[in-house]
Amino acid sequence: MAPSTKGAAPAVATGGAAVIAAGTICWRVERGALEVLIIHRPRYDDWSWPKGKLDPGETTPECAVRETFEEVGLRVRLGIPLPTIRYAVNSGDKTVFYWAARIERATPVPDGSEVDGVRWVSPEEARTLLSNPTDVVPLDALIEAHRARSLQTWPLIVVRHAKAKPRSSWSRAEGERPLAATGRRQATAVSRLLQAWTPERVVSSPWVRCVQTISPYVNQRSAKLKLVDALTERDATRKPARTRAAIERLLDKRRPVAICTHRPVLPLVLSVLRGHMPDHLHELLPVEDPHLAPGEAMICQVSSANQGRIVSMEQFRAYDD
Repeated sequence: MAPSTKGAAPAVATGGAAVIAAGTICWRVERGALEVLIIHRPRYDDWSWPKGKLDPGETTPECAVRETFEEVGLRVRLGIPLPTIRYAVNSGDKTVFYWAARIERATPVPDGSEVDGVRWVSPEEARTLLSNPTDVVPLDALIEAHRARSLQTWPLIVVRHAKAKPRSSWSRAEGERPLAATGRRQATAVSRLLQAWTPERVVSSPWVRCVQTISPYVNQRSAKLKLVDALTERDATRKPARTRAAIERLLDKRRPVAICTHRPVLPLVLSVLRGHMPDHLHELLPVEDPHLAPGEAMICQVSSANQGRIVSMEQFRAYDD
């Protein structure tokens, strides 16, 4: 099974690599057989995967989605994370983050500049054509995930609301406490980050700071928003079983979803997710308060073949003031 990752700030994850890039292995199943998309780059006269360097202020998932669209015209939803590869380039070490991306009914079109050719090939043919030996590493993980029925997944994303105004300076009802100026900027960054997984539904605590956190994404994507009292601090404290049940129902629905809630609610959410994970993923779960920073997201990929089984977990902080 492809390894999962914890942590997301590229500078942390790469150990200070000179060049940071991200990309995808696009895949499909044709006549029962797995195929992957390889690209030809005229500048290097090589065969590779869609990928490119990070833009300033961009997270690696955002980069992977953007580069795939720019190079081959495909708007992808990221699937499981694949192994990160590292190799030497003229400017130093280069680190490339990869994700699987399932393609359905879409036709890749090379941009004509960075990429002048694309081919759907079997994994075996890709292995012989890839020019960089390290490009085989994420391919092998994708093949393994396919054999384990862990490649076709849907995302369940947990977001802690962005930075709110301090409790000490707020005298009105707790549910009405809004985001601070920093939190509003974080909410915009959260919206950009969520575009990498494009959840069609957002389930949120109805308290103002949660709604304000996910509103930029909901408005931009016209996503369906549902407000659930069980995700508030008050209800999670009084009726924790209802909070757990709300998360279980979302797992049962098998549809891409983002959940926005509060720091004190996160232990309940994580306890439910833990019960759907294999043992090797338990160590990736945040165990210490505050579990997630304001505006930080945890992305779980849930198997489409094995109901409710989480096969990967990642954390990303979209914005750090």
